[in-house]
Amino acid sequence: MPVSFVFASHTPLKTYHSPGAVVAEQVDTCWTQVREWVADFKPDLVIALGPDHYNGFFYRLMPSFCIGTTATSVGDWGTPPGDLPVDSEAALACIQATQVAGVDVALSHRMEVDHGITQLMQELFEWRSMPPLLPVFINCAAPPLPPLKRVTALGSALGTFASEHGGRVLFAASGGISHDPPIPSLATAPDAVRERLIDGGPISLEARTARQQRVLDDATNQVAGTSDRTPLNPDWDQRFLAQLRAFDFDAIEALDDDAITRDGGCGGHEIRTWLAAAAAARSVGVTTFDLRYYRAIPEWIAGYGVMTASN
Repeated sequence: MPVSFVFASHTPLKTYHSPGAVVAEQVDTCWTQVREWVADFKPDLVIALGPDHYNGFFYRLMPSFCIGTTATSVGDWGTPPGDLPVDSEAALACIQATQVAGVDVALSHRMEVDHGITQLMQELFEWRSMPPLLPVFINCAAPPLPPLKRVTALGSALGTFASEHGGRVLFAASGGISHDPPIPSLATAPDAVRERLIDGGPISLEARTARQQRVLDDATNQVAGTSDRTPLNPDWDQRFLAQLRAFDFDAIEALDDDAITRDGGCGGHEIRTWLAAAAAARSVGVTTFDLRYYRAIPEWIAGYGVMTASN
């Protein structure tokens, strides 16, 4: 069956900070072309792979992977809130397929997702008329993170499921390459923040606004060169993209988490979403990837890339 893939960096700062007219036009042109490409493909099901930023998943119970039979957007960073059109039957079948393939995936009958999944959906589709979704959470922020080999195994299992699904399936993998936003760490967080990282719960508009302002302020500092966060690393990004496009998963799997944090920032761990989708692509017979755009954009705290593929 036909299976296509979109890989993209997400950055909530895209609608807040301008990278300049030239870069903004390049990115807009890229997305116009990708949206047309997806519309021509006419997916019957979108397998949406993304991380979470302590909005839907917390340390009270933090899975490596989770598939939702329902999902609600929390509406952070200007993304629309509310229920998403999840194909519950496909989600349950996918969980069974991953288990048969030897990959343990948690199940959620009430998944909450943030911009780690919803921003890419907003880029690709009209919000009220998007195709049925199958949301797949990959833990990229809360150590211990799933080993990269297990991420590859998950992707291969998802690819096998997609090839046997019986419709036109689009994988949408949303994650950063190098970026280091000010996300709290359980090990160093103040008591009140630590409690929220563990227990979750509703967050007030005031608290969310303050949380987002810290990221906006750091983007300003990164442009000015005064941020104490890890700077964007285009060399690391390009090396990862080259390895992915060459299906050199051994080289990627050889990375350790400390090296990823050092070279790609805390957000660099979101390469897991790209790796999973690339493993799915390999399993359905994809032989080439089309890298449509890459640029390090400090205004967005993002090594910003967009890539597509079809079998």
